[in-house]
Amino acid sequence: MNGWRGASPTARLLLVAVLLTGLTTFMFLPLLAIELTAQGIPAGRTGFLVGLLAFSSQAFSLLSGLLVDRLGPRRVMAAGFLLRIAGYVLLGLGGAGRPAPLVAGIVAVGVGGSMLGLSTKTLLVSQEGSDPRTMLALRSTFVNIGVVVGPALGALVYPLGFRYILAACVLSHLVLGIGLVSGRTAAAVPGRTAAKPTGPGAAPDAAPGTAPDAAPDAAGGGPGDVTRRTLLRHWAPLAALGVAYWAIYSQLNVLLPIAANELTGSTAAISVVFTANGLLVVLFQYTLLSRVLRRATARTLLALGFLAFACAYAVLIPLAGWYSLLAFVLPVTLAEMLIGPSLDEQAVNATALRRTGLALGTMSAAGALGSLLGSSLGGQLLQASRGGSRAWVLLVGCSLAAAAICLLLPKVRTRHA
Repeated sequence: MNGWRGASPTARLLLVAVLLTGLTTFMFLPLLAIELTAQGIPAGRTGFLVGLLAFSSQAFSLLSGLLVDRLGPRRVMAAGFLLRIAGYVLLGLGGAGRPAPLVAGIVAVGVGGSMLGLSTKTLLVSQEGSDPRTMLALRSTFVNIGVVVGPALGALVYPLGFRYILAACVLSHLVLGIGLVSGRTAAAVPGRTAAKPTGPGAAPDAAPGTAPDAAPDAAGGGPGDVTRRTLLRHWAPLAALGVAYWAIYSQLNVLLPIAANELTGSTAAISVVFTANGLLVVLFQYTLLSRVLRRATARTLLALGFLAFACAYAVLIPLAGWYSLLAFVLPVTLAEMLIGPSLDEQAVNATALRRTGLALGTMSAAGALGSLLGSSLGGQLLQASRGGSRAWVLLVGCSLAAAAICLLLPKVRTRHA
């Protein structure tokens, strides 16, 4: 990868941290429900605890972004590593007869993950000499390596005992925390010289005497009502797209597993989809975003991504068994590759330099809301459709509506290094 070769030593260390934390996280996460059930915890309480982990991470994202901007990403990163290490230790001490450390451990792992994710992402998109799109594409690639390889490693280690997996999580986070926090990762977010908002809707440089993180108004003066209206015009559709993306994407975990089984008669069908999806992202996302579509604006990539979502769910309408399911994989993966990093890029490039953490935290919070809405409505949608195609038709319509909303975004271009 040219992006890897051109990345700074700090960026490379951050990407290695993303890879290793992703590997250990996905060693641990798929087996958590199995382990809790094996400890004698009822299924209802197990579902609550697994949901609490996701909620703790997502609900804290906005506050994590504010902390990154206020305290600096390195301090927040250090706190995230400490919380995650403490959380894994508490999980090892908890159990059916000791619910307090179990709940505390799950919350600590979730909140710590939110702080780690936003602090490392903020540092990556702020690296001088690299544009945000390249760093976000590399980060997504490394995350997906963890998604693909982590569960397999977890399955190999689990027969030895769940605590061995927890020990691997503690050890990796301890080593990475010491290396990153005591190393030369920036304590404050440096200026993004490689990527700066340009074009309609982008804010001009701050006027003399104005705080560097204050957004100037449309006339080039200090902060004012015009600026707030401009920000609202940008962030309202962007936040709506964040909610829409995760509401649509969450159906891969809600509607699709049930539909895949009904279409093929095989419980392994959904595993084929996820494995193919992960491999395609790892192999092609970086090349697609940083080379093939390098000059496209984030707005264009978002529109293309939602159109790909519409195509993906459209091929399920005929209910053609394995043919529909396999045809679904490519467009849904394309949508994932285009939309996820582009939402963050659009947010970063349209935000004052010292508000990067808040921008990324806002997008994470929008994703949390979208996941909640998608998961809640997906089951009801499946019941209402009764195995027919109405659910897929509705998802196609939602995807097309989101693609139309993309046209409301300003054209914010990335200046490539």
